[in-house]
Amino acid sequence: MSDTPSDASPRPRRPFIRGLPLVAPLRLGRPSDTWFKPALSVVAASAVPHLTLLALGRLDLVMYTMAGSFCALYGHGLPYARRARTVAGVVLSMAAGLAAAMVTASLTHSTAVLVAVGALLAAAQKVACDAVRIGPPGPVILTFVSSAALFAPQRLDQVPAHLALTLAAGSVAWLVCVGPALIRREGPERRAVARALEAAADRVAEPGPRTRHTAAAAVHAAWQCLLASGRPTPVRRSLERLVVHAEAAGACAHPDPDRLRAWAALTRARGPVPEPPPAPGTAAEPYGIDAERAALRASGGRRAARRTLLRSLGPGSHLLPVAARTLIGCALAGYLCAALGVGRPYWAIVTAASLYQANTTLTWNRTLQRTLGNLLGVLVFVAVLPLSRTGPLALVLCCLFFSFAAEALITRNYWLGSVAVTPMALLVLEFGGAHPAGELVGDRVLDTVLGALAGFLAAALVTNRRAAGRVERALEAAAQARTEAERALGHPHAERAQARRALTARLVELREAADIAAGEWWQRALPEQRLLAAERAGHRTLAATAQRQGPPVRAPETRRGAVAPAPANGAA
Repeated sequence: MSDTPSDASPRPRRPFIRGLPLVAPLRLGRPSDTWFKPALSVVAASAVPHLTLLALGRLDLVMYTMAGSFCALYGHGLPYARRARTVAGVVLSMAAGLAAAMVTASLTHSTAVLVAVGALLAAAQKVACDAVRIGPPGPVILTFVSSAALFAPQRLDQVPAHLALTLAAGSVAWLVCVGPALIRREGPERRAVARALEAAADRVAEPGPRTRHTAAAAVHAAWQCLLASGRPTPVRRSLERLVVHAEAAGACAHPDPDRLRAWAALTRARGPVPEPPPAPGTAAEPYGIDAERAALRASGGRRAARRTLLRSLGPGSHLLPVAARTLIGCALAGYLCAALGVGRPYWAIVTAASLYQANTTLTWNRTLQRTLGNLLGVLVFVAVLPLSRTGPLALVLCCLFFSFAAEALITRNYWLGSVAVTPMALLVLEFGGAHPAGELVGDRVLDTVLGALAGFLAAALVTNRRAAGRVERALEAAAQARTEAERALGHPHAERAQARRALTARLVELREAADIAAGEWWQRALPEQRLLAAERAGHRTLAATAQRQGPPVRAPETRRGAVAPAPANGAA
């Protein structure tokens, strides 16, 4: 075969700016199936320290306890064994950022220095959260706390006591997040498996690339949740079998989506987990997950995980351009507000930091959502301010209400949650004493607009050429995983299952990398035909391993620019 690309191969294009949507980012979606968990958790974690300080007459210290209470927002999608470690890590990270901010604030009153430190902390928090894939609410809570502390009056001798308050409130948040394990210890695993079954049913009912990818991602998330759970139990064994059924659904000759949805409903409910028969062509024994879990927990597995984490933070990391955007955008927003005489430039820093998503298009979406939500939230603050000033208890209850409302609404759309976040952030200032309403409203509006403009400007000007390179690496990893899965067809069942899970993970990562690169500005053309061929070949291999058939007809190896022929029937 000639090395010259065929006529059908994609031709290079100059870097370009993609169109930006105006209406789609503001549409409301369905709420998360677990929206009430972070909403109730943050209220419970905040009520204990809030009411304690109210009884002691020290509501001026709420900012420091609230920093620890906000940690209750994290980890609700994780099994309890991992959630305990994750939330503990968030509490320590929150305390570390707060300590750095308080020490800086006690040593200098220079706005230039404070803004610089705030931007550095925001960039570091963004990289760290993205590297460990902490999930929502991501780094924005950490940045909000550390940036606010930078501009709060502070003495060096007060730092230990204030930090102790944060750790104490963080301990309450940890107990709130982990406590439900005493009631329903497999709850997170059951929800993850239920999502996988529902996604598999959707794939069967409406075959297509979108449902195929959604099902693969849900199955991968379910396996990851089971791998991170504690010791095997009868319930987890049944959940493993259900995930195998979800995997095999796309390859069965006569799949039944209604049965998958019925299993999903029973799995999500509080009753017994369904006891499914072995999936078509599979054995009844565990599917290699015990060996995989043991390998991950062994010293070699932990070292490999650390190496992967360090690579994601290294000089060639795809996270660094986003970190550079965060650093430049937050610094620009802070200095711009300070130059205009705004008294609270940290609001602009937080606004800019909250915008940065995986690519420029998503950052634009968040810019629209944040701006609209904050401006509407200011109006809500004006309406509720007279009520909050009727007494300290009313102020505490208003803050708790908006904490709940923010988490209840934000999963429908970020701008809707911001309508509740904004008055809560403004009411926090009332704990230290009343402020003129006009001043608070004016500063917040100006900070929002300037922070959004500066933040998006940095995202537009700081290029991320590494997004396309990540796609190339994902293509190579997917091809290697597909080869290993095909080789494993003649091996014992446990090895085949592990190879299948590895291929699923690589295909999910490939689609994620492609979606991120597709929404990036100033990007070279993506190898769309290679992506299509790799995904089709990978999912054919997954189907073959699920059916316990021989190796599928392999797509010809594709060099850069070459096109693999699609299946004759067009099926994936």
